[in-house]
Amino acid sequence: MLKIGKKIKELRLLKNLTQEELAIRCDLTKGYISQLENDLTSPSISTLVDILDVLGTNLNEFFSKDTITEKIVFTKNDYIESDYDYGSITWLVTNAQKNEVEPILLVLNPKESTPIDYPHEGEEFGYVLEGSVIVCIDNKRFKCKKGETFYYESSKPHYLENNNTTPAKIIWISSPPNF
Repeated sequence: MLKIGKKIKELRLLKNLTQEELAIRCDLTKGYISQLENDLTSPSISTLVDILDVLGTNLNEFFSKDTITEKIVFTKNDYIESDYDYGSITWLVTNAQKNEVEPILLVLNPKESTPIDYPHEGEEFGYVLEGSVIVCIDNKRFKCKKGETFYYESSKPHYLENNNTTPAKIIWISSPPNF
């Protein structure tokens, strides 16, 4: 059995991902990631490719010391989608954890809000593609509708609300990555 767990764990920690976050983005379980990192199991090639893509690398880079050109164009096949009670998040750049920014597509269900994001370093930007949202920062609320954008420093508690009867779609970009 090839021992790759330590290297996967190092990459995961470099990207500031928990085992659970990596598991969600790869459609795996936290337990599987733990077993993998402890070399108690070996992934299939396709599972390893998925994990490495989320970690911002590929098979060539992972198994060699040569630098390979980064992926530039991402297609629907590259996207990773997760469903939540409040809606869904689609990671549009699968290796964004190693970049300065992380773009996602957020679909916020009617009468729902995102979880509160507590103060952290960085900035956030959003463009409302469909519907409208309320941008809540600390105790202030700002309406942002289709075709409008929002931008703020992430130094205060913040979240989005959708008070409408239709879903809202937002391109949301965080710097540094934190979704």
